Amino acid sequence: MMRLGQIEPADPFPDAGSTDELLAWRERVRGRLDALLGERPRRVPPALETTESVDCGSYRRDRVVFDADPTMSVPAFLLVPHERAAPGPAVLAVHGHGAGKSAICALDLDDGLDAGGRYAHDLASLGYVVLAPDLRCFGERADWNPPDHYACDTNLVSAVMFGVNPLAENLWDMTVALDVLAGDSLVDPQRIGVVGFSYGATVTFFLAAVDERIRAAAVSGYFSSWREAHKMPWNMCGSQVMFDMLGRLEHVDVGALVAPRALLVESATEDLLFPAAEARISLAALAQVYDALGAPSDTVEHHVVGGDHHYDGASVPAFFARNLGSLPAGS
Repeated sequence: MMRLGQIEPADPFPDAGSTDELLAWRERVRGRLDALLGERPRRVPPALETTESVDCGSYRRDRVVFDADPTMSVPAFLLVPHERAAPGPAVLAVHGHGAGKSAICALDLDDGLDAGGRYAHDLASLGYVVLAPDLRCFGERADWNPPDHYACDTNLVSAVMFGVNPLAENLWDMTVALDVLAGDSLVDPQRIGVVGFSYGATVTFFLAAVDERIRAAAVSGYFSSWREAHKMPWNMCGSQVMFDMLGRLEHVDVGALVAPRALLVESATEDLLFPAAEARISLAALAQVYDALGAPSDTVEHHVVGGDHHYDGASVPAFFARNLGSLPAGS
């Protein structure tokens, strides 16, 4: 904790710097993030397979499986509105800690540790095509999870021995998920958004930074600063961190790589893990990057809700409607 309080960024955000300085700093951030994530898996054809279809009222829920690398397949739910007949907007929904994709798709499999919402189900009910994969160590990919605990930290130990980064591997899986979503005949690949809460927001935020196919990102219960978040020692699991990241990157740095695309940050007033006050400070700095890139002032939104660490999502549908465009007629 004493060392954390003494950490100073090696290449800090150039507050009030010129546009050229901001853009040069942004490219240095891109290089640092790429180096911190390390080696990524080798790409293989996704070989998408549908194993089950269930009528969920306003939409169909397909269980699909796709290959992410030579040794890893990813199970996911693809939610397709019954009235969708033409290409339109779609959303990649990334779950947080909890029961994985099942929880955000409104299957009652919550294990009591999940404060996230059913945002995949909610968005599909509104007419969006939604893909909700399981992250590594969750849902169908949870090889070992003792009661009231997750295997994120154990996963990190195993990953370190192999010289890989769990966050980078999950990001890789989600880039392949974007391939799958963009290749769907009912999806306009230019109108894809991503949403996630807590751990899912970590993946959402980084994915938007590294994959420019994402037009709008809704980040709930995460954006603030690592320096502040790590004051709570048990806050971050082993699948959300990168070796030697403190002092080399901050949330505002990663946000600069999302710019000038649309970003919604949701904070809770009593969230001790990712404080709303710290989010305001970081967003004020990030606004300068958006301004330098010529983005309208409302491209970045901050929705603050009451309560502790949880997903609210009240502003998410309108955010996607503004930034992904209207749904096809009949949706």
